Amino acid sequence: MKRVFLVRHGETDWNREGRFQGQMDIPLNGTGLVQARSVAEALKDVSLDRIVTSPLSRARETARPLAEVKELRAELSEGLIEIGHGLWEGRTYGEVEAEWPGRLEAWHTRPETVVMPGGESLEDVQNRAWPALLRIAEGKGENIAVFTHDAVLKVLLMNVLDCPLSSFWKFQLANGSITLLERTDRGWRIPLMGEAGHLGNPFLREEQKGL
Repeated sequence: MKRVFLVRHGETDWNREGRFQGQMDIPLNGTGLVQARSVAEALKDVSLDRIVTSPLSRARETARPLAEVKELRAELSEGLIEIGHGLWEGRTYGEVEAEWPGRLEAWHTRPETVVMPGGESLEDVQNRAWPALLRIAEGKGENIAVFTHDAVLKVLLMNVLDCPLSSFWKFQLANGSITLLERTDRGWRIPLMGEAGHLGNPFLREEQKGL
């Protein structure tokens, strides 16, 4: 059986400020660095064979403590990079709404119909992220940690669950959370989704609102 531990990168200042990050290379903030160490602590007893990460620094920095603990070299996968928000990157919700009136409403109600101006659609992300996951799973090792981003994680989960891309907003995965996928003879299954107990009491933690 193949096990893939999917980890969302830790918090950045732009996460906290509510700015679209997309493919801009924004580093972890202090909270994100603490979350990265917490992920390493949570997975320290797992017998990992490989670590694969998005090339963006916020994912690589989240993977680094675990890679050091496990004495593994993190591999990069371009297919795991975050959705390209195009011209929205670096802008807040209010700034996007002011320049592209009505587009955020479509993004929040019909996300599968939206192509970011100068960026990507959810289908674009799915068409590169799912093959990337399959290549990782078909490679060496039985237990693999994969560090990536919110939109990538959601499209992967929708694919496993045979959900339409319109289900995008029905998932909430915190920064630093861990989701476990298992590939068996009967296909993929999800025994754990969005686990974040290593980050503190999930019932007392401030809700992280998506963009």
